[in-house]
Amino acid sequence: MSDVRQQTPATGANRIPQGSGSGVPAEDRWSGWVLFGSMMLIMLGCFQGIAGLVALFNKGYYLVGKNGLVVHVDYTWWGWAHLIVGVAALVAGFGLFTGRMWARITGIAVAGISALVNFAFIPAFPLWALTMIVVDFLVIYGIAAHGKEVGTSV
Repeated sequence: MSDVRQQTPATGANRIPQGSGSGVPAEDRWSGWVLFGSMMLIMLGCFQGIAGLVALFNKGYYLVGKNGLVVHVDYTWWGWAHLIVGVAALVAGFGLFTGRMWARITGIAVAGISALVNFAFIPAFPLWALTMIVVDFLVIYGIAAHGKEVGTSV
């Protein structure tokens, strides 16, 4: 097998030629997005779990005025919603490492639900909710656009 590196004449430095002859299959170039998505989904699950536990154990932490929340619910219910989304995100994130189709579908669904839950949570804790929404969209992009590169076994 020949080395695909070529030496540039001016500097003498080795470089890997770009294009179809680079030796790296096209599907391997984008699989990093799925691994990024799965790691972020695991982090998302941890963050959702933390937000859920805080809402369950410290009822006054997310307290806002009468008209502050988009959805008027009890913070105990809100804590359980965050906790359930967090556990589902953890399961889907670890499932993505194996390249399972159910994990891709679950990961996209969980990230979408997480974005909606955090959108309603913006008045209670805006910086946290907006950060989580950005992470949700990056996860959805990574899994949806490049999920087939890791594997599609059922």
